[in-house]
Amino acid sequence: MTFSVRKVAAVAALSAALAGCGGGTGSSGTGAPGTGAPSAGRAAAAAPSAAAPAQPSPGRPSAGASGAPRPAGSHPAQAPAAPAPGKAPTLAPGPGGLTPVFARAVNTADKVVALTFDADMTADQGPRARGGERFDNPPLIAALRRLKVPSTVFMTGRWAEEYPDQARSIGTDPLFEIANHSYSHYAFKEPCYGLPALDTAAARADVDRAFEAFRRAGARNTVPYFRFPGGCYDDDALRALSVAGVTAVQWDVVSGDAFAKDPVAVAEQVVDGVRPGSVVVMHCTRSAAPVTEAAIRRIVPELRARGYRFVKVSDLVGR
Repeated sequence: MTFSVRKVAAVAALSAALAGCGGGTGSSGTGAPGTGAPSAGRAAAAAPSAAAPAQPSPGRPSAGASGAPRPAGSHPAQAPAAPAPGKAPTLAPGPGGLTPVFARAVNTADKVVALTFDADMTADQGPRARGGERFDNPPLIAALRRLKVPSTVFMTGRWAEEYPDQARSIGTDPLFEIANHSYSHYAFKEPCYGLPALDTAAARADVDRAFEAFRRAGARNTVPYFRFPGGCYDDDALRALSVAGVTAVQWDVVSGDAFAKDPVAVAEQVVDGVRPGSVVVMHCTRSAAPVTEAAIRRIVPELRARGYRFVKVSDLVGR
């Protein structure tokens, strides 16, 4: 299959709009159509209540290595921490214990690429789900299974609560791994596409609450990776997250699937942007990213024809 030449800059801009997700690169933005979230503000109330205590995160990177985290689109200098048998690798913390950031495996010449899918749902979108809005995308997951594409799903805890059967199905399928996208999909830095912002204590609790939501849903294939809502972070956010023992995962290829209507344009943008070791950000939210499944059916055979092999993020972090 070959693609015609298209101008897809407008599609790239749309990616920043999906609930503030997939558009940040360590910077901030304003305005997120379709978030359903209140205006930005400190949202400590999103932290677990006494009825939902925070639980330990599933892994911690080993200490002692140096090298500062770098913005998305770059690769930290830290060596990956040696994982326990069967555990996903993490990067060593930066100076002062800052959470390390991974965006692409720049030290590999192998034609490997990780497709990642953000399963977004903010803490206050329950009424919209009850009204029939679909924040899930079963046809997309079915297509990935049919095409045998290993993938990493960055899931919010609220999504796992809304769709526990799907979270369990994804999280027990060896084709997939589930990473943390926060519980509430509120911002860890402000401004961030209009998302409400968490204070430091609430931010850490939000991460733990998401892992606990995965556990309650029965998802076992969870990995100690975290993606900031909206991709927005700064040193304060990395510091707040440091005790969670996770590696922050960004991306180097923006798919432009958010609110897109043309799957061919989305597919072209991904195929044109992929390099060895790339991490592609896409979405698993049918109402806000309706053409992702159709785009995947074009992306996968085209990249395979170009010699690429699909892997999970955990297969890239250790490279």
